[in-house]
Amino acid sequence: MAEMDKYFRLMAEHGTSDLHLCTGCKPMFRKDGSIVPLKNDEPITLERAEALLFEITPEKNLEEFKEKGDTDFAYALEGVGRYRANLFRDHRGIGGVFRLIPSEILTFEQLKLPNAVKKFCILPKGLVLVTGPTGSGKSTTLAAMIDYINKSRQDHIITIEDPIEFVHQNHRCLINQREVHEHTLSFKSALRAALREDPDIVLVGEMRDLETTHIAIETAETGHLVFGTLHTTTAVSTVDRLIDQFPSGQQAQIRTMLASALKGVVAQNLLKKKGGGRVAALEVLVVNAAVASLIRDGKTSQVMSIMQTAKREGMTLLNEELARFCKEDLVDAKEAWLKSVDKEGFVKSLEAIGVQFEVPEL
Repeated sequence: MAEMDKYFRLMAEHGTSDLHLCTGCKPMFRKDGSIVPLKNDEPITLERAEALLFEITPEKNLEEFKEKGDTDFAYALEGVGRYRANLFRDHRGIGGVFRLIPSEILTFEQLKLPNAVKKFCILPKGLVLVTGPTGSGKSTTLAAMIDYINKSRQDHIITIEDPIEFVHQNHRCLINQREVHEHTLSFKSALRAALREDPDIVLVGEMRDLETTHIAIETAETGHLVFGTLHTTTAVSTVDRLIDQFPSGQQAQIRTMLASALKGVVAQNLLKKKGGGRVAALEVLVVNAAVASLIRDGKTSQVMSIMQTAKREGMTLLNEELARFCKEDLVDAKEAWLKSVDKEGFVKSLEAIGVQFEVPEL
């Protein structure tokens, strides 16, 4: 057993999401969104940090770390879970950050995801995006969606990830999980190859460059269901980001393709709950005929007004979800205000439901 395993087991026992191990500091956990030091542990010396981290680092990643100063890999601990790892150098020496990926994949019911998200999983084709800041639970939501498809459809699923996080077993579907740099050179090369691998559903772990985005949209247009992620915070900004990636001369064509291919956006953010734990606030855009027309005509600024009046279709706005959490006393109003993108609009949402809130001075 690697010496790091004791820290990984402590993470699972205490319900933490991340472990930070840095030269000159005590080991620290992220619990419910806050960084807390591990009690009774001494600051870690450079020699001890190297011994702990290098013991579990694959040889090829160790070579990459020595050459470039950082590296990413996945580490599995049987019976506990998988860990997404990053090693890096800093002014003190070396460090590592480990994100716990639980072995159990949570269901729609456990995550309390809205029914509109489940409907995205029964689509025959199209592009569905799950977005949000780093650490907002995108991977957990996508894992629940893939798991639902795996148990309800008879299809071929290909996932392209960096690294592989949740490991899926075949149920009713055949699932092939490919890791960038381990099983393929890049997202774009794996996505291009996927078209020759008879997929029904493709998950792209990150649409991080223009070519990957273009191929993903084309794949969705040609009769496949494609799931992807971006680091945008709202549904409208997601659509704008996709289009703005392309040169101005191509944007009219991309708007037309996106109007046809895009079926939905789930933009989410994690908030600290009162009494401990965290809860996800979801903004959901369902691309109906009206939204598709606005995307095609370059009028995405008007999409939000449709979202406000199309709640029957499962659309939700982030500010309204944040205000609902405050009314139900799930989260503190200041926490929700800090997470909101349109802070003035959030205050108005609170007023509309009778919740008093004084904007804090920052």
